[in-house]
Amino acid sequence: MKTVYGTLLNHRPALAALGESVHQAPYKAPPRAPVLYIKPRNTWAGPGAEVVVPAGVSELEIGASLGLVFGRTACCVDEARALEYLEGYTIVADISVPHSVFYRPSVRHKARDGFCPIGPRTVPRTQIADPNQLALRVEVDGQTRQRSTTSDMQRPVARLIADVSEFMTFSRGDILLLGVAHGAPRACAGQSAAIEIDGLGRLEIDFVAARETR
Repeated sequence: MKTVYGTLLNHRPALAALGESVHQAPYKAPPRAPVLYIKPRNTWAGPGAEVVVPAGVSELEIGASLGLVFGRTACCVDEARALEYLEGYTIVADISVPHSVFYRPSVRHKARDGFCPIGPRTVPRTQIADPNQLALRVEVDGQTRQRSTTSDMQRPVARLIADVSEFMTFSRGDILLLGVAHGAPRACAGQSAAIEIDGLGRLEIDFVAARETR
């Protein structure tokens, strides 16, 4: 069974936007190692999925990320060979309830059912010349709300794989998110969104209101 790992604060502008807050207690410094979290199985969804906006929540954040899909076991990987361990790349929507905690966000903000749409497919790594030079676009109701690029990452693809595999093992099918850009767009129930990444296609998502329970 695969595992989907998210990466926090790997986007240089996002880290810079935190300003002096990264120097306050309890951490008192910017992260010196990758900061990870898990998007569990209940969050996974396919392209065209309906994401439920929970009752009492007005809008959700749409974190667009490049997904690194492992094709074989990876442990203590050398940076120079890191890409060889990938089957390919996919688009991942890291959906979250807006929150202010940037190191250890609550599970209830990140791990609701359907909060991790993935797809529309895995593109073989050999078809992507440079994963560190891909443009990302996020649309909400057909309007572009965010443009970013994988070139703005603190740790590029190979470096991130090497750093994380130093202390944990990836298995075939696991997905590691490269990271989400600063200023993730938001969507409300009744809106639709799409994420496009160069060479990977388009991942579409619909946001719906939670059904009332009786």
